[in-house]
Amino acid sequence: MTPTTRTSLKGALLASTLLGAGAAQAQDVTLTIESWRNDDLSIWQDEIIPAFEAEHPGITLNFTPSAPAEYNAVLNSKLDAGSAGDIITCRPFDASLALYEAGHLTDLSDLEGMSNFSDVAKSGWSTDDGSATYCVPMASVIHGFIYNKEAFEEVGVEVPETEEEFYAVLDAFKEDGTYIPMAMGTNDQWEAATMGYNNIGPTYWKGEEGRTALIAGEQSLTDEQWVEPFRQLAKWGEYLGDGFEAQTYPDSQNIFTLGRAAIYPAGSWEIAGFNTQAIFDMGAFPPPVPAAGDTCYISDHTDIGIGMNAATEHPEAARTFLNWVASSEFSNIFANAIPGFFPLSDAEVTLEDPLAQEFISWRDECESTIRSTYQILSRGTPNLENDTWNASAAVIKGTESPEDAAARLQDGLASWYEPQQ
Repeated sequence: MTPTTRTSLKGALLASTLLGAGAAQAQDVTLTIESWRNDDLSIWQDEIIPAFEAEHPGITLNFTPSAPAEYNAVLNSKLDAGSAGDIITCRPFDASLALYEAGHLTDLSDLEGMSNFSDVAKSGWSTDDGSATYCVPMASVIHGFIYNKEAFEEVGVEVPETEEEFYAVLDAFKEDGTYIPMAMGTNDQWEAATMGYNNIGPTYWKGEEGRTALIAGEQSLTDEQWVEPFRQLAKWGEYLGDGFEAQTYPDSQNIFTLGRAAIYPAGSWEIAGFNTQAIFDMGAFPPPVPAAGDTCYISDHTDIGIGMNAATEHPEAARTFLNWVASSEFSNIFANAIPGFFPLSDAEVTLEDPLAQEFISWRDECESTIRSTYQILSRGTPNLENDTWNASAAVIKGTESPEDAAARLQDGLASWYEPQQ
């Protein structure tokens, strides 16, 4: 072998080695995921990550949650320092919109998996005009009523479908006296609005039709369809048991799971906890409709999304992961691992938990919407979401009339929101 040949061979071997190392480096990628869902750590480690990595060799996932209350501040400091993970778990609406507008989240509108989501599902992570979507919708929570099946059997009542039937059931429990008809307090205020006003409200303002009309300034909070939910809440006080005015959210949970109340105005996030705490069989029903045959509406509220850090060094791997999050496989894993947090994609999902299955089945018979105050309408002062909390509590306690509460909310909104002026 001549010196020239030896040199050429060494060069070829060196080039081959470098190319091989480069290929391995390009293939083996670790994606770090930022999240506030520290309760889900074991689910990610035991179920979600193994399922993804088995199908995508060369991409490793590292789920690194922060404490929920500290997440926004921690994430923002990491983003500013350039140390944030590749994947960002997204809270809905303005917090994530601010990240997108600051250039921290990537526009994912062209992601193949985005076609699996409706405009309502994407609304929590889209610009105001809907031109860009920057997080893949992961999960929603659904509102309705959880009930004690044993109590219903004892008192001899059926699951209500209409307003008239709903109050007949409450009256039956009040007259019987064994159970508090409904477990809800007004001390924490948000409970009255979230599980009260925004639970039953879509039935009257017709879900997305009313919600989007309010944003556009085509309806106002003093219109009949927005006052009527308060009129319904004004009837609830007599069914909530003695001392409901001082009753906290944890109090309400305990009263129901200990078997002392028949009905619990609920968010589906309660399912997992109630399953471990309740000593009786539970069922659920959607918000009653005014009259038999009316369209039913549910608050199917966008809760968790997931997006790409615009500064990631691994955009292709990140897009591969996000497309998988949009898939039927992920939806089924996530929904069964965390009962009560429901996939937002149009993929068919089979849920093993009967209570969770009851909630998600309402999507087939009811129109879905999101909470009326969350998109755009709570950016100013006074804050419409916070005002809806105290107005709902005041109406239930009887310290403010439905009409006065609605007028107060409308005046506050109109004081800063131009389409309502």
